Amino acid sequence: MAHHILEQLYKVLQERKGADPQSSYVASLYAKGTKKITEKVLEEAAEAVEEALKGDKTRLQEESADLLFHLMVLWVEQGITPEDVFNVLEKRLGTSGHAEKASRNK
Repeated sequence: MAHHILEQLYKVLQERKGADPQSSYVASLYAKGTKKITEKVLEEAAEAVEEALKGDKTRLQEESADLLFHLMVLWVEQGITPEDVFNVLEKRLGTSGHAEKASRNK
């Protein structure tokens, strides 16, 4: 999975943690902290939903990419790797969504 685009992007986002916030958008998000990053995630999620409701698949693809990008900025900021998230998804694979959700509410 080392060549997966999400893993490649994750590496770039990690590298930007040390960049100058004046010259790097990602570094500027890190400098503003978790609250600003989460605001961007929510903003991009809302925009993706809006495009889905409009039925604009091209714009939904673009907004989905923006959402994934900002979510991954949050992962880096919080010390979560794509592999961490992939492992959770892998554990859930083949489990009913209702059963999985019920197991978290215990």
